[in-house]
Amino acid sequence: MRRIYFLVPDIAITHKIVDELRAEGIEEHHIHILAKRDTPLEGLPEAGVSIKTDFIPAVERGIALGGSTGLLAGLVGLRLAGFAIAGGSLLGVIIAGATIGSMMNGLMGMNSGNTRLKKFEDAIEQGELLVLVDIPKERIETIKQLIVKHHPEADFEGVEPILPPPIP
Repeated sequence: MRRIYFLVPDIAITHKIVDELRAEGIEEHHIHILAKRDTPLEGLPEAGVSIKTDFIPAVERGIALGGSTGLLAGLVGLRLAGFAIAGGSLLGVIIAGATIGSMMNGLMGMNSGNTRLKKFEDAIEQGELLVLVDIPKERIETIKQLIVKHHPEADFEGVEPILPPPIP
């Protein structure tokens, strides 16, 4: 799956684009709309927290950092305590570190905007809407051409892989 981006000048055109995407068989949970705060989306599928914030990347970083810290702390603790490295206790410390790291980083990530969407902030603040569509790689060109052909005022802004992949 890939995510394609379009900047759309107003809500009326966005409604038409979303209707066309639905007619193409794209399910609503694969369509995400970002707009200026307090803009009524009038039934359009609003982007969720995982898209608006850096929650998922922050959790991933927290797991790696917390797990590494847990491993280091476990090895130091076992060495200082004079025990031979025991798999169970070391594994427990690694898991505890990864859990704490993911929770702490996840909470911090929820409080910061999605860094991938920073380049669209000015346009969104000026009233444009960002349409994100999650589609299979082989449909990218078809969907792009459909939207650009019917809505030349919509600006195609690119394609990127979805990280992590969405849960069906």
